[in-house]
Amino acid sequence: MSLIHLNQVTKHYVNGADCVIALKDVALAVDEGTFLGVMGASGSGKSTLLSVLGCLTGPTSGTVNIDDIDVYGLPQEKQADFRREYLGFIFQSHNLIPYLNALESVMLPLAVSNLSTAEKRQRAGDMLERVGLPDRMLHLPQQLSGGEQERVAIARSLVNNPPLLLADEPTGSLDSTTSRQVMTLLSELHQGGQTIIMVTHNRDNLEWFDRTIYLRDGLIEKDSAAVNGSFSQAV
Repeated sequence: MSLIHLNQVTKHYVNGADCVIALKDVALAVDEGTFLGVMGASGSGKSTLLSVLGCLTGPTSGTVNIDDIDVYGLPQEKQADFRREYLGFIFQSHNLIPYLNALESVMLPLAVSNLSTAEKRQRAGDMLERVGLPDRMLHLPQQLSGGEQERVAIARSLVNNPPLLLADEPTGSLDSTTSRQVMTLLSELHQGGQTIIMVTHNRDNLEWFDRTIYLRDGLIEKDSAAVNGSFSQAV
């Protein structure tokens, strides 16, 4: 069953007389429970695709449906509700607030929920345990390694139990050992049924995906699925 359906999505960026076409008539369906990798050279449209999926940048034309919801057909205030309820975001820069400890960082997405403070703390603590940081809950970002900061960011992205996790180069600033630890965690989440779309430039990450799309000049150049450790074109 498709969780995501993009129909002829095009995105233009206009600056005066200049027009950059970031996406061109992209058609894409992603089944629930997929771990989808998005690859391509710089400027190929990877980040724009993730931004469109994340309800952050509206397409110039075309439609984006997630769980049968026409995302950009929603009023702006409803789009904010949709992002909070349906989407979790992980970024390369972690985006952790320096003066908040790990537990407080993970609690942030729960700020507008109806949960009591005790319930928020319990849920955030459970999520930090899930990502392997039960003894780092009271540590500030500067007291954590890069990999631990990424795990806090992953816990924060999951605390609302979103159906879809969007990751933009989450291992881009990590060494190979720490990168593998983070990818192992994401793989475990995927095996538990989480749908994940991850932008990456690192071909070492290909082994973790069950499907990979390759973008070039705003187009899906190739759509591949993992078959016995190799990749075969599936377009």
